[in-house]
Amino acid sequence: MTAALARPIHLRYAAPSELTAAPLHSSVRLSLDSARGPVGVRGALRDAALFRDAMAVLATILESDLRYKGRDRTAYLAYLMKQGKKATAAIWEAQKAFLESAFGDDAAGAGQGDGSPSPAKASGALDPVLTVHPDEVSIEVFSRDESAYARLAFSSDLFEGREAAHGTAFVDLSPRIVEQIDRLRVYTRVELDAGASRAAGPAGQGAAPGGSGGRSIERSLEVPTTWLRGFLQVQSAATLPAVSCELAPIDLYNALFVLRTRKAKKPPRGLRFELVPGKPPRLILEPWEILLEGHGPPYEGPPRVVRTFGRQRLLALSRLLPHVRSARAELRGPGLPVFWVLDLGRATLTVALTGWTDSSWASAASFDALMPREGAARAALDALAARQLALLRERGPLPLAALAAGGSAEDARAALQIECLRGRVLYDVARRVYRPRELFPEPVDEREIRYSSPREAAAHRLLGAPGAVRTTKVHEIAGEGTEIHGQVADREAHRDFSPRFTVDLEGRVSDAWCSCPTFRRSGLREGPCEHMIALRVAHARERAEQDALRKTAEGRSLIRAETRTYVRREASGAEVVYRVSLDDRVVHLSWGARAEAPRHQRIWFDTDGEARDAYFKRLDALTSSGFVDADASSA
Repeated sequence: MTAALARPIHLRYAAPSELTAAPLHSSVRLSLDSARGPVGVRGALRDAALFRDAMAVLATILESDLRYKGRDRTAYLAYLMKQGKKATAAIWEAQKAFLESAFGDDAAGAGQGDGSPSPAKASGALDPVLTVHPDEVSIEVFSRDESAYARLAFSSDLFEGREAAHGTAFVDLSPRIVEQIDRLRVYTRVELDAGASRAAGPAGQGAAPGGSGGRSIERSLEVPTTWLRGFLQVQSAATLPAVSCELAPIDLYNALFVLRTRKAKKPPRGLRFELVPGKPPRLILEPWEILLEGHGPPYEGPPRVVRTFGRQRLLALSRLLPHVRSARAELRGPGLPVFWVLDLGRATLTVALTGWTDSSWASAASFDALMPREGAARAALDALAARQLALLRERGPLPLAALAAGGSAEDARAALQIECLRGRVLYDVARRVYRPRELFPEPVDEREIRYSSPREAAAHRLLGAPGAVRTTKVHEIAGEGTEIHGQVADREAHRDFSPRFTVDLEGRVSDAWCSCPTFRRSGLREGPCEHMIALRVAHARERAEQDALRKTAEGRSLIRAETRTYVRREASGAEVVYRVSLDDRVVHLSWGARAEAPRHQRIWFDTDGEARDAYFKRLDALTSSGFVDADASSA
């Protein structure tokens, strides 16, 4: 089923969000969507500075957009026309039309001059989602470029005289109210009133402070399905098992200081975690190879070296450093978001960062495993999901163990992933519990967000045919990345196509080519063709299968070509890198310090079986010597 282009949303606010200030008293009033019923919270803030700084960071993540934006050259073209140069009115109009179609949603969504949303129909991101739970109040945002998700949770202890009506609604967080909160006087008494109506409090009793003031706002949105898909998939990814490590606030400060004072001019631009059991986590910033020793508690778990991307977005957290008590990084494998959990005392900020902007081709392979599979077991999974949702609504937040009592934990997790994709369940990464949260009055049909484009739907049609998509060659290019060649049998076109692409050191596609008519006509200007997408997803699936098979003797016997990298940190701080490659009957070794030229050795064997046995014996010897596998496909 092909995804729809956009989902129409109609929002009604009784009045714009506003802040009123007096010499000894301030009141922050956040307006909620009145269509969702009596939802809200109010009370005096015990830590107004924490509220102010946390809301400022949340707004920064909401408005972040790192996508490339073309320059507006309309004024220059008009100047050329006045000078009689070769610049026609058609070029001018085409330039304006392009900029309006590409970036007009930002202007339309920005609202009117007073900070209130425009009543005209706009296309863009959803407003923030506010949910009142029995134990906390949370606000969720998703960036415009689909690269960052944040959930800010204020505990009930933050409020004095807390009154609440539980539920979920959209909140008006316009640039005007964000600017007012940024200038909040934290030394005075500050009250927060978040509700759909100014005439009654959140519980429907008594009048809210300040009366009904302000005019009502109605706003219609066309939310792109790709944006909604990314928002729900990031939350679904949170349910996957993860490798977790604790960091001290000074560790986060050191990492942000390096990022702020240096600019990487060459790839890779990753943040590498070295996790050794019994020792605090180490952070290594590439490409400078700056080692930051951790000051948090010792890591407990299997040894890992995990490279993450999207680190520049961490600078948005700088303002919260004075409030951070501890930080936790949850690593879920290459391509999936990295979750950062900041303990702020009476609040918790959970941020999910991806290595891409626009959740399109880059995320097609990573999020493929999150989408539920169709088949005979789907009905049983849907029934299990319905029971778990009813249990969450009855008992509130619950961990996976409680939801899977008497059954399989994997089945329970898969069912809860479906509910996350439908927008009815939220996984709280900070407290590791599932919470009921109704994003819309009606659940999202996961079939509508299964594919981000018709081409991705066509790619999965190709993947559904056994043997239609296969990888023919994987070539490691030193210092550049990996070149992947494939063969795709398109039965509808009655032809075979030969796509290929290069994945650079940061996991991005730096070069791509295909023999299909779509690529020959427009190249990559219209995005990747279905054959490229199918090959990328197939390659990701093959890597995951190979990583699972190589743990068994039967799986190892099928491996004929493979390359693994092992690393070990010496007492002096130097990192030794050992690279072992198997190519049929040849084992290639290279080793040495990361900053130095490596030494090489090639060993030939009479049979491929002997070469394979020697290859795995070498890997086992490295593991027993304290080396850590840096190529594990999952966290």
